[in-house]
Amino acid sequence: MAPKADEDPLITVRRAAMNLLARREQSFFELTQKLSEKYPDLDKAEVILPALERLRDENLQSDERFVEAYARYRQTRGMGPLKIGMEMGQKGINDNLIYSALYNADIDWFSHCREVVAKKFPQGPADSMNERQKQYRFLSQRGFDTEQIRKALG
Repeated sequence: MAPKADEDPLITVRRAAMNLLARREQSFFELTQKLSEKYPDLDKAEVILPALERLRDENLQSDERFVEAYARYRQTRGMGPLKIGMEMGQKGINDNLIYSALYNADIDWFSHCREVVAKKFPQGPADSMNERQKQYRFLSQRGFDTEQIRKALG
């Protein structure tokens, strides 16, 4: 999709980025990818990146806000820190930001893991080894680490 002939490409890209940001927080990397796909004719270094840098400077785009919102959202969906961290890495977030969002926040991953297993398996602790392995696999696939799972299944 090409910008309108009479409109500055920077304004076009800025408007498109703000429309995306109005829906939900987006990482800088995500915005770059989406806008590059939407406007393949525009030079990424000369138009897209400067427009996004300006949005970042104006604090309209923030990777910190994105990380907080994304971690909160995925936690409410029953995901653990390993899975959330991996997903954020795929969205172009640096490791320090991921770590601070997941482990410096007020999230008790051990109690969250217990809540997730109790919701999925309301019958309580596993009686058989097969059932225990099933619960372990479920929590592992959700992104909880071994220690969190061990305490949750205690």
